[in-house]
Amino acid sequence: MRRDPRAYLWDAREATQRVAEFLKDASEEDYVASDLMRSAVERQLEILGEALGQLEKADPDLARQIPQLRAAVDLRNLLIHGYAKIDSRIVWNTATTDIPVMAQELDGLLRQLDG
Repeated sequence: MRRDPRAYLWDAREATQRVAEFLKDASEEDYVASDLMRSAVERQLEILGEALGQLEKADPDLARQIPQLRAAVDLRNLLIHGYAKIDSRIVWNTATTDIPVMAQELDGLLRQLDG
């Protein structure tokens, strides 16, 4: 049985919300110094990229409405396969700059689909 594409959007949105929660009140220095925080954020970015990659397969038209989808999937692949090359400051920048924008886009798409 095929999974409803909205479920992938929901998973992706939840991952963005968790990233925001994990980084609340944290500075970049806090993030870089904390193995726990980095691991938690990176895991949510992996989930985000995986959910969006699956969405792209399940509903390409819907996936095309997410401008940063390819970047999220690529980051997921880097986190999983190129973990030794991860620059925590780049992940911090992505998590604090790009992820909030994506969260809004995902919220909008979910509202549109539910409306």
